[in-house]
Amino acid sequence: MLKIYNTDIQTGNLEEIKEFRKGSWINLVNPSEVEIRKVCENVRIEEDFIRDALDFEEKARVDTEEDDNTILFVVDVPIIEKHEENEMYTTMPLGMIVVRDDFFITVSLRKNRVIEDFEKRKIKNFQTYKKSRFIFQILYLNSSYYLTHLKQINKETEIAEYILKNSMKNKELLKLLNLEKSLVYFRTSLKSNELVMEKTMRGKIIKLYDDDEDILEDAITENRQAIEMARIYSDILNGTMDAYASIISNNLNSVMKTLTSITIVLAVPTMISSFWGMNVKLPFEGNPFGFAIMITLAVVTTLIVTWWLKKRDMFS
Repeated sequence: MLKIYNTDIQTGNLEEIKEFRKGSWINLVNPSEVEIRKVCENVRIEEDFIRDALDFEEKARVDTEEDDNTILFVVDVPIIEKHEENEMYTTMPLGMIVVRDDFFITVSLRKNRVIEDFEKRKIKNFQTYKKSRFIFQILYLNSSYYLTHLKQINKETEIAEYILKNSMKNKELLKLLNLEKSLVYFRTSLKSNELVMEKTMRGKIIKLYDDDEDILEDAITENRQAIEMARIYSDILNGTMDAYASIISNNLNSVMKTLTSITIVLAVPTMISSFWGMNVKLPFEGNPFGFAIMITLAVVTTLIVTWWLKKRDMFS
């Protein structure tokens, strides 16, 4: 999908346009080969700049092309994917390309909330021709969404823990495992994003203006806070998973102990009846009350064995 936006200098309104106009913002979401070639031919850049950002395994980085004064920023943005019945928090690369002083291009494999907020005019003081500010606003909003997703992960962890306290279900354990993996993805991406922002902060990649520098500093602060939150939540979740693994193992031992005790109790009357089933001379065989006596003996012996096992805490 290819869309071109431009901010009207007089009114300050964001409008979608059809032509490639200087100072416009070009947004590419999972573009086709035709759209990639069309953009590259009109803005005069190499296709690799766009294709690199479309690689799902691409890491956050900054790349510059001094010959034509083109800069590529790649950062990881948080997304939510459907994984069977559960939702999986993960990240994907978002490319931001500054083409000289003419165009600003964003490239992503799929729609994401960061770019959609700009398209829906939710961001204040946003102009397509102010490229440095645009980049820093994206970085700040991206860090904010990491914090939002981390809070959601924490809430989902608490809900899963509450359910597990009442019933040990594999579904909830798998959910905790997915959340733990999500935190690992977030921590890795946040650290990579931090390196990109710190490199940009030095002012050697793109020109920094005083007002824009404040936005970048806020973005770095939000990103560091997200890194710390991800670390804390990850440590808590690791401890929780270890605790539930011990609980499950302990519950299994209790079940096995109970089943063993039941087996022993049931073996007592079986053993007694087996003795009196032998073809040898036995007590009470001529007694008219022999059957009742043997039943009474079996019941009493079983009750004694049950009491002894209960006293030794063999029943959970």
